[in-house]
Amino acid sequence: MGPVNEPRAEAVRPTAGPGVGATPAAWPTGRLLSAAARQVERAWDAYLERWSLTHATLPVLAVLAGGPHSQRELAQALKVTEQTTSRMLGGLERTGYVRRERHATDRRRHVVALTETGRTTLGALDDPATVERLVAASLSAEQVGELRVLLLHMLEGGTPTA
Repeated sequence: MGPVNEPRAEAVRPTAGPGVGATPAAWPTGRLLSAAARQVERAWDAYLERWSLTHATLPVLAVLAGGPHSQRELAQALKVTEQTTSRMLGGLERTGYVRRERHATDRRRHVVALTETGRTTLGALDDPATVERLVAASLSAEQVGELRVLLLHMLEGGTPTA
């Protein structure tokens, strides 16, 4: 009995909404893909943390390995907004991986360039076997091959519409 001898109300347990099952096997494909992507991002971020990088900032270094780019060019190459690019560049500048400098022929423009520290770090991270272990630790080589084919097919198909 609760206060003043009233019966205690039973705890109300939330119920799952449509398309949300108790186990991943019952989830819609989109939710499975999203959950798997987050799992890979967490593993990748944990690995990259020792270099003060994330799954989002590492591609910036990879793009800049080809040479300096404007912030707009980086945003387009990375398929993110210029605002997102600016935030990433701020962190990468603080860690010494990139620097902003004047354009070689147009002094009014600035470009972002990879520093020697950034280049060395990127080289140290260029280990495809480590990346594959992080991404596909629970998959066989055959399953990884099948997954790659499916993901490439999805990416080549363009952006789905509702």
